[in-house]
Amino acid sequence: MNDDRPVLLETRGTRMHLTLNRPRALNALSHTMVRLLDEALARAERDEAIHSVLLSGAGDRGLCAGGDIRALHDDARASGRASLEFWRDEYRLNARIARFPKPYVALMDGIVMGGGVGVSAHAGIRVVTERSRVAMPETAIGFVPDVGGTRLLAAAPGELGTHLALTGRSVGAADAVLCGLADHHVPARLLPDLTEALAEPGTSVADIVQRFATPPPVGELAAQRDWIDACYAADTVEDIIRKLRGSGVPEAETAADELLTKSPLALKVTLASVRRAARLDSLEAVLDQEFRVSSRAFEHPDFVEGVRARIIDKDNAPQWKPGSLAEVDDQEVARFFAPLGPGEQELGLAQAPADISAGEGQDGQGR
Repeated sequence: MNDDRPVLLETRGTRMHLTLNRPRALNALSHTMVRLLDEALARAERDEAIHSVLLSGAGDRGLCAGGDIRALHDDARASGRASLEFWRDEYRLNARIARFPKPYVALMDGIVMGGGVGVSAHAGIRVVTERSRVAMPETAIGFVPDVGGTRLLAAAPGELGTHLALTGRSVGAADAVLCGLADHHVPARLLPDLTEALAEPGTSVADIVQRFATPPPVGELAAQRDWIDACYAADTVEDIIRKLRGSGVPEAETAADELLTKSPLALKVTLASVRRAARLDSLEAVLDQEFRVSSRAFEHPDFVEGVRARIIDKDNAPQWKPGSLAEVDDQEVARFFAPLGPGEQELGLAQAPADISAGEGQDGQGR
């Protein structure tokens, strides 16, 4: 697409089609894009002529690789506050999507990571393809899963969500469906036909998607449930790693090696985030928690260092502070979940009437 608008909006019949349009940046979300998406969905909610919304990404590499990490990194280095306002609007958008009262179809083709999960995996109908790679990879850059991701991962079967949250691994179509991050697999070659069919008036959106759906290629996680559930049920990251090491399973040993490359602080905060999210009663409450955690992670040097090592310099040699799990203080972890201090504004989605739809999601199932 040659259009330089970051979000394209097309209305065909009763369907509004939103396209994330930064293909050279893997459609990474900017604050402007978040605002444009929110405005479009607010309009679609009010417009009785719009019966459904479709979200896709420009190019053939992915729906969305997440937020604009370089912009967040630069803001953190400059001790700025723009990132917090970005997250405030992004998390409100995630909540709007989850409660959107009309069919909202997300085409999760290709790379779908971080913020890309936030604009798709809360949708009423989530479509993956054989090219899909879905992940919440935040621990690798000294950050913590957000955009409602901790709620999604906490709801995955057994300890699969804990495994994905800590390692940051990406999953394909079958495993995305197994973990509750997607609903249907449609071959990538059929996406243009599916897009056209969704513009047909008078036909159930769910029925149209089902017509194109096929069984996904075989995944990996179902066969690994035994060791994943046994090891990741431990109460601490240290105990998880000990169980992985002692399992006698080569894949578990590899997972332990992966964990030891991540930010020790981010690992401990992530485990606490997922476990706490499982006890919260709504997505809004989880997003409120994630906003506190993101605000604290943004201030911590591991975030800037992680982005430098993994994305900017690409030396893959981050110098984490603290450098080991044993050095991470429990009080420091608890501070990430404490109420924000003077001069800081809570997200407050669960405490106050929100400007998102109070309706249920597609087929009456709010996420």
